[in-house]
Amino acid sequence: MVRPRSKLATTRWWADTTLAEDLGVAEASTDDVYQAMDWLGSRQDQIERALASRHLGDGELVYYDLSSSWVEGQRCELAAYGYSRDGKRGLAQIEYGLLTDAEGRPVAVEVFAGNTGDPAAFQAAVAGVRERFGLERVVLVGDRGMITDARITALRTLGGLGWVTCLRAPAIKALAERGVVQPSLFDEVNLVEVGHPDFPGERLVCCRNPLVATERARKRGELLAATQAELDKIARQVQAGKLVKAGTIGVRAGRALGRFKMAKHFTLDIADGSFTFARNQASIDQEAALDGIYVVRTSVQADQLDAPGVVAAYKRLAGVERDFRSLKTIDLDLRPIHHWRKPRVRAHVLVCMLACYLAWHLRRALAPLCFTDEQPPTPTDPVAPATRSAAAKAKASRHRLPDGTPAHSFRTLLDHLGTLARNTIDLAVPTGATVQQLTQPTPTQRRAFDLIGVSLPLTLT
Repeated sequence: MVRPRSKLATTRWWADTTLAEDLGVAEASTDDVYQAMDWLGSRQDQIERALASRHLGDGELVYYDLSSSWVEGQRCELAAYGYSRDGKRGLAQIEYGLLTDAEGRPVAVEVFAGNTGDPAAFQAAVAGVRERFGLERVVLVGDRGMITDARITALRTLGGLGWVTCLRAPAIKALAERGVVQPSLFDEVNLVEVGHPDFPGERLVCCRNPLVATERARKRGELLAATQAELDKIARQVQAGKLVKAGTIGVRAGRALGRFKMAKHFTLDIADGSFTFARNQASIDQEAALDGIYVVRTSVQADQLDAPGVVAAYKRLAGVERDFRSLKTIDLDLRPIHHWRKPRVRAHVLVCMLACYLAWHLRRALAPLCFTDEQPPTPTDPVAPATRSAAAKAKASRHRLPDGTPAHSFRTLLDHLGTLARNTIDLAVPTGATVQQLTQPTPTQRRAFDLIGVSLPLTLT
């Protein structure tokens, strides 16, 4: 987590730090590191059971999401071509599902072949939660692509499993056409709970975020203008006689509409030597009426989780996405993957998950030294964007803590702690004596070690 590198680079980096000596691994080779990783991987089940017993309980929310990372080389036994969430087309990948508790704390991770579909991965997660961790009642929280209608049908047959997810746009549109979801619902409040026969045994919490509505309207206006500019070019070329055949005109127009995905908002009239178009205002107005509206669906009863709690539970899914960013780029550099044996690949991902778990706790403990909001205001409206406390805003504007010391990001704080050095000095005397010297800790370093329960000065060995 401090400096993610390959196994060989890690053993080289140890030579420049006191870490290896303090941990008794100064003489460890890359083979020793691989052996340790294999040992850890063989105990994944015990580790995750221990984490689950510590952080998961019956009836509590369990968050799950799926991601992928590309693989280097041609021999990885789990590598396959599939939908790349990294945008690395043409490269083989693996997939992995991350399970967290309601606070976003990583609990378990499962690795799949790169061409595994979301349904298979989701079924594995469900089986893992129920069977491995011995929980009778579980509420899974996932996005609309993970917990679909087909998977909810499967969940109903298992018993003891609830869900919180969100409806897709076509389902919301269908509810709007039936009069269930209308902008007038949100004249005085931003969320309304409704029911519908198409969702038996479920509660639907309809929400409208005005800021999201404004942003979507702005984006749609820009896309409409860009599409119209492209269609105007085609119309001028037709008038100039540069485009004559209806088929050629249609191909060019289709390309323009497809580029900005605005085909449903335009009507075209194409013939040999003729091309006209117009905006479909009825379609635009129909879409605009649903701007900023989303519908959270859940099987959890109201006496267990009220409507604002349902919305808050779904919005906390963003914590899993933050964990994935931490795994991939911010803290841990999980990708790309160079291992090729299945146990090694799984152990590699497990190590990254455990490091993410450590980073989660370190971020919490060291929050007083960082720009992190230590006491975010309790939202009165769960639909509205989160707000920061006055103390957090002050840290962000002044770049200083209340005591005047610099405020840090988590990464710069780790770098600053890395400047605390222990030097071994060889004295130029016949006895060949050596002296160890510690640098004087800064106030920030002293406070950081106090926050994680380590006393300074460190013991000289």
